[in-house]
Amino acid sequence: MADKLRRRDFIKGSAAIGLSALCGGAALASAGRKGRVVFPGAEDAVVAAVRGDNYLLSTQRAVDILGGMAKFVSKGARVAILPNSQSRHPGAFTKPEIVRATIQMCRQAGAKEVNCLSWLPEKYWEASGLGRAVLEEGAGLKVVDLKDETLFKSIPLPKGKVLKEARIMSCLFDYDIWINLPIMKDHAGNKFTGTLKNLMGLNLAAVNRSFHTGDFQTKPDDVQHLDQCIADLNLAVKPTLCIVDATEFITTNGPFGPGQLAAPRRVVAGVDRVAVDSYCTTLLGMKGEDIVMIKRGYEHGLGEIDLKKVKIREEEA
Repeated sequence: MADKLRRRDFIKGSAAIGLSALCGGAALASAGRKGRVVFPGAEDAVVAAVRGDNYLLSTQRAVDILGGMAKFVSKGARVAILPNSQSRHPGAFTKPEIVRATIQMCRQAGAKEVNCLSWLPEKYWEASGLGRAVLEEGAGLKVVDLKDETLFKSIPLPKGKVLKEARIMSCLFDYDIWINLPIMKDHAGNKFTGTLKNLMGLNLAAVNRSFHTGDFQTKPDDVQHLDQCIADLNLAVKPTLCIVDATEFITTNGPFGPGQLAAPRRVVAGVDRVAVDSYCTTLLGMKGEDIVMIKRGYEHGLGEIDLKKVKIREEEA
């Protein structure tokens, strides 16, 4: 295989994104009366955390603890995956092994199609090694053109405190299932990124830029604005499953790095975004209540922030 992925192989079918139906995946999401998107699936606050050096096996085991991928992916389903691919620096992007494991499990569960979604150009996927993992596992990469705003679906957020409208990739709604696959790491503003913040990878970048007002790195009001916007954004769509790379991540100079690294060697999985993010903050010596974004997500009813009320299963791979 050539070192550089050929574009026609790497982005299979991406030219057809603009032709996708806006709401093709009825099993994925149905618009609520107030514009909120409701997803099926278990709502129990259960977090699985598996530690080990083989990240592929750890990912498989974490999902097995939750009941196995077949619990989330039915035969013939179309699956969308959202890894974090925004940087080439160690500890700043989702590990390829975790992406591989997720694709493999979806295939084994009988998925008809598995694609990663992104508005980041091909070069980001090549630099991180994620592109090769996607290609070798027989999945596809759908890169949405940010210059074409018609490729993003408007979703009103009547319960949003600050953000009143999301602009989510229209192609997401062609899928039956979507799996959130972030890496947890430092962020210059709110000091933590995980499942909640990764949703910005589906939202129109021009809208995301409005989250960063004033001095969002130091001024509390501006940091809270960023956090509230992210929490509001999560009212738009809900992942079927979250799998977090907490194996090795930057603890400084986030989200792009390079930065100092921590290596808890964990893969964390769950359905409840707030519970998963709250657990992940403990790997940084914090708790969910320390991060405004997570608190606001809890206040929106997106999940459980009190880990005493969460069923946590920790294992060695």
